[in-house]
Amino acid sequence: MKLLLFLSDTIIPLLIFYIIGTGLLQKQNIYEEFIHGAEDGFRTVIKIMPTLIGLMVAVGILRASGLLDAVSSVFGNLIGNRFIPGEIIPVFIVRLFSNSAATGLVLDIFKKYGTDSLLGCICSIMMSSTETVFYTMSVYFMSVKIKKTRWTLTGAMLAAMAGAIASIILAEKM
Repeated sequence: MKLLLFLSDTIIPLLIFYIIGTGLLQKQNIYEEFIHGAEDGFRTVIKIMPTLIGLMVAVGILRASGLLDAVSSVFGNLIGNRFIPGEIIPVFIVRLFSNSAATGLVLDIFKKYGTDSLLGCICSIMMSSTETVFYTMSVYFMSVKIKKTRWTLTGAMLAAMAGAIASIILAEKM
């Protein structure tokens, strides 16, 4: 256990010193490379800012209007609450768009049912095993100007569903 604590405290500084040391050995100007990378990152943030703002506003409108609750109740009735609890459906749907909005929904579930409840465990595992599919696709594809996504959305949605189902199974085993 002490070894793991030591590694977790030292791995990042060691990695930074390794990168700097490698750059010095190769006689590169490390500071200029860092500044160039920071400028590229800043340009990328500026390019994707409208997309981020649009996604955050859309999720906020969905949540405030009650449409999200209506959609989740419809899905809950279609699927049936036997295998997938209806309370986690809004978390799954919002998680596809926004991590912060989904975190807000998870906190609501924690307040209502408790963190150690079955729903609390499912949400915790699901937040770790699923991805913000639409956010990630829009940011990555917009930054590199990809117009044809082919099977990316299908694969990402299947992976998100697998993560959600696995979170339910794992939480029930606990």
